[in-house]
Amino acid sequence: MKKRPAIPWATAVQVKPLVQARTAMGDFASADLGPELRLDLPPFPGHLIPIRTAPPRPRASTPPSATAGTDAEKLNAPLIAPQLTAQESAVAQQQTTQSLSIAEKNLDSARGKTLNAAQSDLVSKIRGFVKDAREAVQIADWSRARSLAKKAQVLSEELAGSL
Repeated sequence: MKKRPAIPWATAVQVKPLVQARTAMGDFASADLGPELRLDLPPFPGHLIPIRTAPPRPRASTPPSATAGTDAEKLNAPLIAPQLTAQESAVAQQQTTQSLSIAEKNLDSARGKTLNAAQSDLVSKIRGFVKDAREAVQIADWSRARSLAKKAQVLSEELAGSL
């Protein structure tokens, strides 16, 4: 059961609250605020501190200067390569030579033709792989030379198919 208000709503509008008279001293005496606290804060710095929203990027080491390493030093540097048996080396050498000749033959077929951007990009990549394969051949890294020559061959076949 709902309790009915003591004053009907129709007459509630006519009722005005009574304001109690206060004295000037009474306001401070009745308000027990406790001890006054002072906060000693350091002065606000004139500049703002930036807030990072992403983690800091890793710092890259500085590239070596041009005088730090010459081609002779690079060739004399220790090389980590899988050790192949004499038979494996002979097979890798044969596969390298075969892949390089196929790649160069396909490059020659594209010479003198008008190439689109994708084909020009392929030619550039093929030449890079052929160059790297020949460098690996010079230092007798046959597994690396075979891998690079095979990449050049596959890309050159793709180029020849698109001509």
